[in-house]
Amino acid sequence: MGKTAALIPAVLTVGALALTALPSDAAAPPPTTDLASAFAAASTQYDVPREVLVGVGFAETHLDGHNGTPSQANGYGVMHLAQNNVNQTLAEAGKLTGLPVAKLSKDQPSNILGAAAVLDAYADQAGLKDRDDLGKWYGVIAKYSHSADAPTARLYTDEVYRIIARGVRTAGVSTAPKPVTPDRGAYEKAAPLGTTAVDYPGAIWNAASTSNYRVGRTEAISTIVIHVTQGSYAGTISWFKNPSAQVSAHYVVRSSDGQITQMVAEKDTAWHARSANPYSIGIEHEGWVDQPSWFTDAMYRSSAALTRNIADRRGIPKDRNHIKGHSEMPGNDHTDPGPNWNWNYYMQLVNGGDPNPPEYNFTTWGSGVNVRSAPKLSASVVTSLPGPTQVFVECQVQGDTVTAGGYTNNWWSKLRDQGGYMTNIYIDDPNPKLPGVPEC
Repeated sequence: MGKTAALIPAVLTVGALALTALPSDAAAPPPTTDLASAFAAASTQYDVPREVLVGVGFAETHLDGHNGTPSQANGYGVMHLAQNNVNQTLAEAGKLTGLPVAKLSKDQPSNILGAAAVLDAYADQAGLKDRDDLGKWYGVIAKYSHSADAPTARLYTDEVYRIIARGVRTAGVSTAPKPVTPDRGAYEKAAPLGTTAVDYPGAIWNAASTSNYRVGRTEAISTIVIHVTQGSYAGTISWFKNPSAQVSAHYVVRSSDGQITQMVAEKDTAWHARSANPYSIGIEHEGWVDQPSWFTDAMYRSSAALTRNIADRRGIPKDRNHIKGHSEMPGNDHTDPGPNWNWNYYMQLVNGGDPNPPEYNFTTWGSGVNVRSAPKLSASVVTSLPGPTQVFVECQVQGDTVTAGGYTNNWWSKLRDQGGYMTNIYIDDPNPKLPGVPEC
């Protein structure tokens, strides 16, 4: 889309381990900023746990208000207060707080306060008594999502709880990792989104509303179009299921792990690129064009495998003349996937190449394993992993000798550079010869 307008191992992709989502360093207090203060104040005023507020905001926007630009579902601000035919949290927040809609949509502290007011009201409606029990907030968060159905609401809410468990660390706000057993209640029986997709076996099938696409094709398929959702994965899926949306795509890809949902069969015409719809297949990617943190290695690899599969099945050349961005299609005023999308890397993956060194599933075993800004002890510690923690990293030998945890070695694991976003970030493991740790 993109129109300008802790004994349980935590499995993280390279992108999910980026600085915006690293577990907090237990020894360091959360940074004090206006945004952090806004979350604290809203949490106190409306008795909504700070972890819930931050978790919802991070799932929606990575805590970026995008200067008041609305999402594809007409949602605003860090907390995605929305105003559409099924989600009216923006208007609800206005009634509950007395703040004007213009302020709720543009001013971030007001946006956070408004979301807290809505969550508080939903908690009251649900009869939630123990506000400190994070697991009991499941149904309230699911309602806040205003998802099209129970399975999609569960998809949304499970992601919020994964964020709460992992913890958040951004330039302005952080929360400590807090694994929670969610009380799903009625959502425990929600039908799982596990049906194999009709065209791509690696995807889940979750159909868009029949009001949002056209059955059949009027032209042969010759182009694959890359989009960015301008919203969350679950929110986009829900929007494509909304009959009033009048928009859809064939596939949606999740940022954190590359999960793919197919919503329109390839034989049918999704509404994603105006005049190009009849001859194209649309792939939406969770995130925002101005936020490179959404474009994870897991997303690139998963999407590239999908694109390669489509191209091979349909005889589409795997080049930039036939694999295009939304902004490159005729008659479109959208900007996605934008300047932060790494086309060179993506096309190398589409064509079966891997421009990076081998990737390993690396398990840290000790507690307090440090993530540093360079492979030397004098480098700043970005954060510490609680251990054991599983991550996907490059594995390589560095020249610096490190003594930690009673072991001396010069083995390091380097997180992969995400277009300058994760340059020179390393994990120092005190004992690389333990089981599960790759030898380089």
